Amino acid sequence: MEANLAANFDAITEEVGDRECIVFRDRRLTFRQVQDRVRRLANVLLDHGFEVRTEREHLQGWESGQDHLGLYLHNGNEYLEGMLGAYAARVAPFNVNYRYVAEELEYLLTDSGARGLLYHECFAPLVAEVRTKLPKLDLLLQVADGSGHGLLEGAFDYEDALAASSAAAPPVDPSPDDLYILYTGGTTGMPKGVLWRQSDIWVAALGGRSFETGLEFGSLDEVLEAAKADPVMGLPAPPFMHGAAHWMAFNSFNSGGTTVIPNVTTTFDADDFWATVEREGVQSTIIVGDAFARPLVESLEKGSYDTSSMFLIVNGGAPMSPGLKARVLELLPHAIVVDGLGSSETGTQARQMNVAGGEPTTGDFALTPGACVLSEDLDEVLHPGDERMGWLAQEGRVPLGYLGDEAKTAETFPVVGGVRYSVPGDRAQLREDGTLVLHGRDSVTINSGGEKIFAEEVELAISAHPDVYDVVVASRPSDRWGQEVVAVVRLKEGATEDQAALLTEAEKHVARYKLPKAVVFKEEIVRSPAGKADYRWAKQVAAEES
Repeated sequence: MEANLAANFDAITEEVGDRECIVFRDRRLTFRQVQDRVRRLANVLLDHGFEVRTEREHLQGWESGQDHLGLYLHNGNEYLEGMLGAYAARVAPFNVNYRYVAEELEYLLTDSGARGLLYHECFAPLVAEVRTKLPKLDLLLQVADGSGHGLLEGAFDYEDALAASSAAAPPVDPSPDDLYILYTGGTTGMPKGVLWRQSDIWVAALGGRSFETGLEFGSLDEVLEAAKADPVMGLPAPPFMHGAAHWMAFNSFNSGGTTVIPNVTTTFDADDFWATVEREGVQSTIIVGDAFARPLVESLEKGSYDTSSMFLIVNGGAPMSPGLKARVLELLPHAIVVDGLGSSETGTQARQMNVAGGEPTTGDFALTPGACVLSEDLDEVLHPGDERMGWLAQEGRVPLGYLGDEAKTAETFPVVGGVRYSVPGDRAQLREDGTLVLHGRDSVTINSGGEKIFAEEVELAISAHPDVYDVVVASRPSDRWGQEVVAVVRLKEGATEDQAALLTEAEKHVARYKLPKAVVFKEEIVRSPAGKADYRWAKQVAAEES
């Protein structure tokens, strides 16, 4: 079956239109009400000249022929409406990390070629700072949030724009080839837009497989029949700007379920999370590693919430330590904890289930359809029991490429034996029984609380301080974040050790969450004869200073 996300939503709305689709604070929007708002937004975009400029069959995998809309928002119904409304207009929306500083925001909006931006009012000052440097950005839709910044000159208030727009079905014919774009940090330190056909990402991550059989749906009738079953109420804990969160929401949409959004959206508030679970009877959630699991456990241990409805906790994006899994299952003995393995470039690849009474583990997974392990030199598919370390890969429904990057597209999506694979860079092995053993990303990526932080990017930010002679960035274990960033710095002769000054300079260039939690000063930085940093040494130094 070939599918389009907007067309699927319309078809499901015809079947379950009176069901609640999104619950957020005092808003309880049915599928039909969301459809009305989505169509109005689509018509706003079309009225402002957004269009498909080149159809897919005339493009290379790293090219886009559609106009793009950035989503620069905290969680809320507006984020999901922004995605669906863009799809309904054949516009490609993409995620904007709301922690970015002006320099990073300008880069992302330039790289994406964004024509429009849907953003919360609290971000208006940063939008104002970069907009003059973005000649392609000609539509600003501002969502009021009570922050008091007021409407930017030339911008449209989101609700006013919807109210003035037509609620008729948009006069376009969405295609399965229309793009889904997810910006990820990539492996070079700069954000990259992963381009998917909507039909492919639907199967790979957004509900295009039967929950019962794991097989792709064969027809729209099968999709609608599944959507008419008893709905599940899900609550994504991470921000929608991360794939894991909006993947859960779209799984709910495509199965006729309800997405619940906690009241607090500017940070993760565990007490608010459990209060929302109790109030709404939430049945499932997705979290990102220990950074979410730890405060959730601590909140339950000190508070008193009715969690009897919660039966499924999906963890993705970062590992959850076995000890925390055990505590979760002790507090919620009726629930299942599922570790989901995947990436922006692959969709879902593997799962691991833990239940009360068992011995929680982390790192061993059962593969899902299309997932496999390729050999070190990418010349063969490894089979269960082969002891060689290889690359975790995905075949079948995989992305088209990286926006604007032909070389990186060829590197990440190689053809092996006539089959095109996605190979994002995770190292793995297969046991005799077919179980996947994940060893992690083969790079210097630091995963802190589910956020990808790249050493080279932070090194550049630190080295901008005039007293820095040399710097290498590594990670060390953190109970709170899983990993945390540590900078190992050599100062110029005569300079004074001043960690605060280094961080003040660095925060001008990267978002605050990327800043080192500690700076270790050394008289020499170990590098190879070719000048490459010795990250193994740097990691050891960081661990010794903890």
